[in-house]
Amino acid sequence: MKTRIYFLLAFLMVASSYAQEHPVKIVFDVTSSDNALHKTAVRHVKAMSNAYPNSEFEVVMYSGAMEMVLKDKSVVAKEIEALVKKDNVTFVICEGTMKRHKVTASNLIEGVKSVPDGILEIVSKQNEGWGYIKETP
Repeated sequence: MKTRIYFLLAFLMVASSYAQEHPVKIVFDVTSSDNALHKTAVRHVKAMSNAYPNSEFEVVMYSGAMEMVLKDKSVVAKEIEALVKKDNVTFVICEGTMKRHKVTASNLIEGVKSVPDGILEIVSKQNEGWGYIKETP
């Protein structure tokens, strides 16, 4: 009986260790102009990047989410500035959205990158095996 209990405990420890060390890659899709959603998305990325430091996280913003990365309008600017300094977190904005809103790279929060097309970026990540989370209000 003791042997079975020790075996079960050892198995659970190994399984738990593997689950925590097995890296994941997750792309977050943010399109809403809702400031509460911006805060939620940042909270999710912060928590996950802290819990899984060997994993990768990318937030892709387009359409109505433009203000999320504008340094003079974002309600999460300080949080994004801190997160982009981490090795495992990236925030990117669609260049098509930037063009429609007449925004240049100088208007963006420092560390935020741009991609030619937000939707294509998400599809590309999914084709590479990344998990997908759509942040919705």
